[in-house]
Amino acid sequence: MSAKPSGPRALQTDPLSVDDILATGFYRPEREPPRESEHEDEAVHELPVGKLPKPRPTHYKVVCISLYNEDIERLEGLVRELKRQGYSKANKSLVIRAALAQLDVEKVPRFH
Repeated sequence: MSAKPSGPRALQTDPLSVDDILATGFYRPEREPPRESEHEDEAVHELPVGKLPKPRPTHYKVVCISLYNEDIERLEGLVRELKRQGYSKANKSLVIRAALAQLDVEKVPRFH
């Protein structure tokens, strides 16, 4: 076994002690709250020239739906078939929109 060196310690505190790590924000640094400008218009002027934020589209919304695996496979198959037929921009949304346009609510079967 080696003997402990005598004399002054190099570090006065243990930098890896739990209290020091948690107190200094080592794992989760403290963030400054966002600055609010006095005027709403000033926030836009703080951006670099030519870097205005793009407005969000208002003509559509992103939605999430649940489908059975068989339905997903059929949907993807329909997209593949449309692409094979020359609809290069065919996607799942296009197929669903086309189905909605043709839906007759009187003919929808009742599932119990």
